[in-house]
Amino acid sequence: MATRSLAAKAADNLGLTTLSKCSKDIYILLTTRFIRMIAYGSSTLILALYFSALNFTDTQIGLFMSLTLVGDVAISLVLTLVADRLGRRRILIGGALLMALSGIIFAISGNFWFLLAAAVVGVISPSGNEIGPFRAVEESTIAHLTEAETRSDVFAWYVIAGTLGTAGGSLSCGWAVQRLQDSGWSAIQSFRVIFWFYTLAGLVKAASSLLLSPACEAPPKPQPVQQDDSAGEELQPFLDSADAEDTTPKPAPKKPGLFGLSAKSQATLTKLCMLFFFDSLASGMVPGSLVAFFVNRKFGMPEGQLGTIMSSASFASSIGNVFASAIAKRIGLVKTMVFTHFPSAVLLALFPFPSSLTVTAVLLVARSLLSSMDQAPRSAFLSAVVLPEERTAVMGIVNTVKTMSQSSGPLITGVLAGKNHFWVAFVIAGVLKGSYDMGLLAMFVNTRIEGDAKAKAPPGETSAVSEDAGDQSEDEQLDGRSRK
Repeated sequence: MATRSLAAKAADNLGLTTLSKCSKDIYILLTTRFIRMIAYGSSTLILALYFSALNFTDTQIGLFMSLTLVGDVAISLVLTLVADRLGRRRILIGGALLMALSGIIFAISGNFWFLLAAAVVGVISPSGNEIGPFRAVEESTIAHLTEAETRSDVFAWYVIAGTLGTAGGSLSCGWAVQRLQDSGWSAIQSFRVIFWFYTLAGLVKAASSLLLSPACEAPPKPQPVQQDDSAGEELQPFLDSADAEDTTPKPAPKKPGLFGLSAKSQATLTKLCMLFFFDSLASGMVPGSLVAFFVNRKFGMPEGQLGTIMSSASFASSIGNVFASAIAKRIGLVKTMVFTHFPSAVLLALFPFPSSLTVTAVLLVARSLLSSMDQAPRSAFLSAVVLPEERTAVMGIVNTVKTMSQSSGPLITGVLAGKNHFWVAFVIAGVLKGSYDMGLLAMFVNTRIEGDAKAKAPPGETSAVSEDAGDQSEDEQLDGRSRK
């Protein structure tokens, strides 16, 4: 009995109980993310190596990755802003087909400008992380299909599906490329096989997205009730005098602001975007492809060994994310984000200094174990501090700001690498990420939201509630001051 109780408690803490009760659509979204991240993990490992084999300079490689992210900004912003109107499933399918198109062009062309056009218009991830409209639409859909109290569990497994996919992609890609080259294939030919696999993954993802049900679509917005003036005139004589003379002014409905967002959501979004700018700039300076390139250039190793190291880092990230939701339930979303992410920033700044491959690999794995533990709490936090009908747009805007700030990172690193200062990029990135953590803690540590740590806010403490606030007004939903 005690063993069963312990197992049930462990299942609750790890989010397995929540996962077992999810709908079919949640499982499909987790599966499509796993497929997508396998493709991202495989292409990221060899992307910079592929460009180097094509005789692109370090500056060109950095410029390519920066321009790729700039192109993604425009496409992702447009698609996520219209996703709820055009249909979330259509956007996911369309994005998967663009992903497949990019893979085809990378597999058949070696021209810098053709590859750049394919990466800008299509979907190619320079970092191994999310790019394109997928994440914003999927996270908004997950928030729509789950309850606030268990949402962080589902987001944690959403992140785990991604990191496991990245790990599998890096591992299989590294050894596949090495086997092909051992069999007599040239480096460029072996790299292009990976992009054909990337194309196949995009097509499989598109087919899987067809299985999503209509429940994934955004609920229709409630229409204001139109009062029939003529009916009102006919009923006027039958009203008593007290009702007839009631001329109490009613507050005018609040008009949505920029992108149709409420004023409270805009204020919160502004603060978050300021913080995410620094964090994402740092991420852009040291994407997965450039980390692999740095390790390969510093120590020199076959692709199989390099893929094993990068895969181990992604697998460690998966392990960390298993416990992210359990930690968030105890100490809160914001504290989980900061207390796991800040140590990873320190490790990132130390990463270029060891002269031993073993120590470098240990730092990389240790950093990966902690660095993505903030992702699930961050998604849960973001989905809870805005109104439900604003989620897709807000998450799209946040991802756009993050991608925009990332876009200049690879170019900075490319210039530094061209001047033999590659290591400086890791130090700057670590400092920026640490600053982001301190800012996040200062601005949002006292903000409590529905489902956050299961603890009720003390009297007078700020609370931000968005979904199950009954008939509260917009301000009350976000400030937590309920009418009774």
